[in-house]
Amino acid sequence: MDQLSLFDTTNEQSLSPITAPLADRMRPRELADYIGQEHLLGEGRILRQMLERDQICSMIFWGPPGVGKTTLARIIAHRTKSSFVNFSAVTSGIKEIKDIMKQAEENRAYGIRTLCFVDEIHRFNKAQQDAFLPYVERGSITLIGATTENPSFEINAALLSRCKVFVLKELTAENLASLLSRTLTDSRGFGNMTVHMDSDLIDKIAVFANGDARTALNTLEMAVLNGEIAADGSVTVTENTLEQCLGKKTLLYDKKGEEHYNLISALHKSMRNSDPDAAVYWLARMLEAGEDPLYIARRLVRFASEDIGLADNQALPLAVAAYQACHFNGVPECNVNLAQTVIYLSLAPRSNAAYKAYETAKTDALKQLAEPVPLNIRNAPTQLMADLHYGEGYIYAHDTKERIARMTCLPESLKDRRYYLPTEEGEETTFRERLDKSRAFRLGEDPA
Repeated sequence: MDQLSLFDTTNEQSLSPITAPLADRMRPRELADYIGQEHLLGEGRILRQMLERDQICSMIFWGPPGVGKTTLARIIAHRTKSSFVNFSAVTSGIKEIKDIMKQAEENRAYGIRTLCFVDEIHRFNKAQQDAFLPYVERGSITLIGATTENPSFEINAALLSRCKVFVLKELTAENLASLLSRTLTDSRGFGNMTVHMDSDLIDKIAVFANGDARTALNTLEMAVLNGEIAADGSVTVTENTLEQCLGKKTLLYDKKGEEHYNLISALHKSMRNSDPDAAVYWLARMLEAGEDPLYIARRLVRFASEDIGLADNQALPLAVAAYQACHFNGVPECNVNLAQTVIYLSLAPRSNAAYKAYETAKTDALKQLAEPVPLNIRNAPTQLMADLHYGEGYIYAHDTKERIARMTCLPESLKDRRYYLPTEEGEETTFRERLDKSRAFRLGEDPA
């Protein structure tokens, strides 16, 4: 747990000596130097307005690693002239939290605000999170928590309700390329050296980092420190040097990411065409180029529903399991998990009926957003609603012999619409039979 009063006269540069990692030395100190998150910090955006008006509340920053959560918290503390306390969710216990909270109460009496930053706040257990509650409520501290996990599931509801959640996005390749270029000229980076490095190599690092500024800076630092040193002391980073630092070829993705989308398209269409050989090849091309396995896994989850659907009900659980395996194993161990899933999806029966059903329903929903819910399937939790005939005519399906009620659940204007049109592929034949019987009975026909 680190505590830094921003009223100290210590030179900030001394806090990041040249021996510190490049990512720490290049940490922005002012909002003007902060890169990315324009949706929050652009002109007129909510977080920027809160900063400019000095109306900071407790908040949670939710986003992937290396997008600037800690940096943004430090900038906020500096702008608001607050005492900054950095908690570790791994090493800080309740006693340390209470000690700092006591100090925060004393600071408050002297008009000094305390900003408590908790990185990986989801790692705090319930008791640790609860320890912050009374101090957040009284305004003794401003809490800023950072998490890579969904706060809805990982942070206590009581604490979460007292915080504003801001979603930080992955940095773009352009964001990272700008940061890397600035690092080569900034005195905190390599500005005191002469470094020769082509812009296309900077772009390749930016793509390789996959939205993570820390990864980008660490990679740049390794490349420069392993560059070719000339007689005049200048350093040249070659493509061969960069390839060795990355541990792989760097030619597979271009600056604008077109090849990135070409390759995922090739993987998707190979699976759709039941060609596991081609699909595994394109999978390997992506993984060996440094693609994030979780990105591929997410696309497989989408494919399982879009192209296979109910024709094979094991496709979606398998794709989700592959995503989880990527989380557990990481690269390169998860590569075979993805290969297994790609082969299975390539050979599974095909149906895009679920995809087409949603797209057709979406079109109708957008055209008729004001279409009222039929009274018979409205909920009636109050007597007033019951008096207005909410729920009148509703038949509980489980009370019927057929477990189906003869009533219409679509709006009147859409009562004859059909969205799900099952195919004859795989398990979907069973769903077609069930659907035909269900529709027939609901229409008053003999389901047999």
